[in-house]
Amino acid sequence: MNNPKPHSFKVVLLGDGRVGKTSLVLRYVNDIFNDQQQATVQASFLTKRILIRAALLVYDIMDNDSFIRVTNWVKELQQMASKSIIMAIAANKSDLVRAKQFNLEEAESYATSIGAKLFMTSAKVGTGIDEVFLDIATRVLQKKLSTEGLSPPRPKKGMLIIDDEPEKEQQLKCCS
Repeated sequence: MNNPKPHSFKVVLLGDGRVGKTSLVLRYVNDIFNDQQQATVQASFLTKRILIRAALLVYDIMDNDSFIRVTNWVKELQQMASKSIIMAIAANKSDLVRAKQFNLEEAESYATSIGAKLFMTSAKVGTGIDEVFLDIATRVLQKKLSTEGLSPPRPKKGMLIIDDEPEKEQQLKCCS
């Protein structure tokens, strides 16, 4: 049986400090959560040459200001990257929603308006994380294959998509 060529895609996580970007990645990759996770140096990568294929914008569901700043990240992404960039928004720390009534209508409406999808995630309890990364990978692969005139496979939970084809990096102008 002939195995299909795997694909890999680079995903940039953007959001305020302490909204849970590192915790989401650690939960997704290593299935771990650390309440004492040290803050990661923020936004330093934006001054480097990077290739953006997809972006996961993360905000703290309990902090409306962090959601408002996501809209600023989107504007910056739309200026720096391709207009057709694949985006998803993670409303992180959803395990805390029981402590406060929270209306997701604005976030859902905003996500739809920019062609993104909204996911409720919790790095702490591990909910919504596989779904958001699988959605991003699926949409990036669909876009890539449709530009090549091919039909994409339907990935299932736990499916690893790796693309070994090198692409030219784009020079992004940001944060000078």
